[in-house]
Amino acid sequence: MNYAKNILDTVGNTPLIKMNRLTAGLGCLVLAKYETFNPGNSVKDRMAVQMVEDAEKSGVLKPGGTIIESTSGNTGMGLALVAVIKGYKLICVINDKQSKEKIDILKAMGSEVYVCPTEVAPEDPRSYYSTAKRLANEVPNSWYVNQYDNPSNAKAHYLSTGPEIWEQTAGKITHFVVGVGTGGTISGVGKYLKEKNPNIKIWGVDTFGSVFKKYHETGIFDEDEIYPYITEGIGEDILPKNVNFKVIDGFTKVTDKDAAVYTQRLAKEEAMFLGNSAGAAIKGVLQLKEHFSKEDVVVVLFHDHGSRYVGKMFNDDWMREKGFVD
Repeated sequence: MNYAKNILDTVGNTPLIKMNRLTAGLGCLVLAKYETFNPGNSVKDRMAVQMVEDAEKSGVLKPGGTIIESTSGNTGMGLALVAVIKGYKLICVINDKQSKEKIDILKAMGSEVYVCPTEVAPEDPRSYYSTAKRLANEVPNSWYVNQYDNPSNAKAHYLSTGPEIWEQTAGKITHFVVGVGTGGTISGVGKYLKEKNPNIKIWGVDTFGSVFKKYHETGIFDEDEIYPYITEGIGEDILPKNVNFKVIDGFTKVTDKDAAVYTQRLAKEEAMFLGNSAGAAIKGVLQLKEHFSKEDVVVVLFHDHGSRYVGKMFNDDWMREKGFVD
């Protein structure tokens, strides 16, 4: 008999799927690393398992303890799966720009959820970073995950996502494109692929209101670039330690409108019901077309599932309200 001993055994080994209509004008082969096939419907399941298991081994997470994390929703979902299976409590701190569906899903999985304002500085005591740190000091027998600076985040993708992409493309991959938030995915995958073939280009997709692109190009952390944006799951107003700028060849920025519109187009033209960052990622691929030749194999990673955005990017009233459709 062939079965998994628990839900965590089904994390990883996600399929690679050819893009057809949206990328027809590029001429090259574009393949989607389809991470919604993970049990928590996102790429974050990989690093959630890795971070918890490494914390257990180091002794910072003890039996019966409480896991605390600031999250845009998907890492929280991955941690929720791990917490249920391994017998931990989970507190998720989320900001108020995230979809209601994400908050409801976290609660459905038994997580306690704190919602914090988005439009405050990271060091503000009301921010979701500060709130998570405060709770970690107040709650007995707790462990603050800190996915932004936790090296096990990038490690998970170095050990699993990168090798899977290399094997699935038979080593023919020439470009890897992915949205950047905590930096774990692009850094872990990028490090692995560069070790296999230094000529592979690693491209990050950023959003307007985030600091990554300018910092990568100039080394300047420009606070004037920081302002609220709608796109979920990518971009930051801080520089997470997990972002290894040395393995990244460049960034392209995608507008909130394009990210939302292309999230809808993925569903309607490719039958890919995906999250907001997937719209940004595929638009990023199209914006990078001058970097591709007909012989290239471009892999774009899609982070999460569309079910978490039905009240936003898949709601025409919401799209009109934001000025994204007429």
